[in-house]
Amino acid sequence: MQESSQNARRKPWYLDSGCSRHMTGDKHCFISFIKKEGGAVTFGNNDKGQIKGKGIIGKTNSAKIEDVQYVEGLKHNLLSISQLCDSGFEVIFKPIICEVKQVSTGNIFFTGSRKKNLYVLYLDDIPAETCFMSIDKDKWIWHKRAGHVSMKTISKISQLDLVRGLPKINFDKDKVCEACVRGKQVKSSFKSNNIVSTKKPLELLHIDLFGPVRTASLAGKQYGFVIVDDFSRYTWVLFLKHKNEAFEAFENFCNLVQNEKETNIISVRSDHGGEFENILFKTFFDKKGISHNFSCARTPQQNGVVERKNRTLQEMARTMINESNVEKYFWAEAINTSCYIINRVSIRKILNKTPYELWKNRKPNISYFHVFGYCCYILNDK
Repeated sequence: MQESSQNARRKPWYLDSGCSRHMTGDKHCFISFIKKEGGAVTFGNNDKGQIKGKGIIGKTNSAKIEDVQYVEGLKHNLLSISQLCDSGFEVIFKPIICEVKQVSTGNIFFTGSRKKNLYVLYLDDIPAETCFMSIDKDKWIWHKRAGHVSMKTISKISQLDLVRGLPKINFDKDKVCEACVRGKQVKSSFKSNNIVSTKKPLELLHIDLFGPVRTASLAGKQYGFVIVDDFSRYTWVLFLKHKNEAFEAFENFCNLVQNEKETNIISVRSDHGGEFENILFKTFFDKKGISHNFSCARTPQQNGVVERKNRTLQEMARTMINESNVEKYFWAEAINTSCYIINRVSIRKILNKTPYELWKNRKPNISYFHVFGYCCYILNDK
């Protein structure tokens, strides 16, 4: 079998511009073969040969020719010029030789010799590490070599000529890399709603708790209870020493805002935190006829309104503390100031009004704002 394979490599391969695909009638040429019934090939004498499969021709550790069809009864080995060109190569014919170059790099992959009026190639004459792969496969090999970095990054590196040794080919992403899908998968993002799902204040409240904060506030508080009205996006922050104070704080808050707006709270949305999912909240909501909606476990995006507001409040407070160099135990004052500012300067999407205007029915005045942490002097009138 080994001798037959060696003999096959010593047989000439004819470069044929009239041949549509690489093909051979010698099954011993293949180092990898897949049986497949797939049509027929018409010979010069009008006889037909059946296509019995296709595979890879060449040496195991070096030269290879891919997508070669096995045609039963074919007496010659044929290399298709058109198939080489489709794979990213160009064929240059000269008086006594022909050269096959890779278009992207300009490298000569092999040189064929002329015998009478035909150009032929012997597999044994192909240099080591030569492989007639298509450019498509070449770019995906570089994708793997570069640790599965994105095709966009590789393309940019190639275009800007930031490295040496990377071929100048088109690194477009024309298929899905299964390894990347499995190794880089993330949850699908939640798209923003382009509608206002509520029609008036207190129709839906979003609630969440953050903490414990490492440094207790001046009043000894370690938690922040954030409440956001869905319609206006008006926000309140209640400060707690312990989580179990959440119910009492929320009960007092409900009485306050319901009296202010002269309407009842219809629905509340929260996560499954123990501070919200308990008998006290359930009894209170049942008594007041308030619907309590929970977001799915491990899906904070469903409670995204208040989750994002939490982040905005904390980022603004942290920024003001860093800029003013005040002590960290002023975090509650910074959060409170952030909440006050956000209610007056943020814009409710679609409605294009501030939360303050939507809640109070009048435009806010911010002319009296001062920089957080600036020195002030208090008049002692005792």
